[in-house]
Amino acid sequence: MLAVRLVKLIENHIEQLSRDLSEKVWNSPRCSDLSKVPVSELQARTREIYRNLSDWLLDKAETQLEQRYTELGAARAQQSVAYSHFAWAIISTKEHVRTFVQREGQSENAMELHGELELQLLLGRFFDLVLYYAAVGYDQERNRIGGKQKRRKGDK
Repeated sequence: MLAVRLVKLIENHIEQLSRDLSEKVWNSPRCSDLSKVPVSELQARTREIYRNLSDWLLDKAETQLEQRYTELGAARAQQSVAYSHFAWAIISTKEHVRTFVQREGQSENAMELHGELELQLLLGRFFDLVLYYAAVGYDQERNRIGGKQKRRKGDK
């Protein structure tokens, strides 16, 4: 099955995909707020998203995605990263892996093309869930932080 072959191809190229994506994101003014995040953490998260991607594409365990990306959204809120910059980094990741799949897929027949299209749909679903759960975590943390600030103002 081509989709499984492409997932394995992604797994085999995690380091290169991560390096290329990191450069793309760090050089984008739409992601400049990510400079508030330590470089080592960004590098680890970039590799992790590709690992999560292959796990999810093969197992489709949404609860793991929910937990991980809700936590990541909360972490970015704590670091005062603008959500638009965080979201753009996720969108850039999605486009980066989609481009890789299109370039490397090279479907030679209808079955392979079907597998590549199926993988593209799964990629879309994966990143939609990542964006959603990251937003949930981000919102929850911003509300928690905002609630603390309101209580402090009321104490004065």
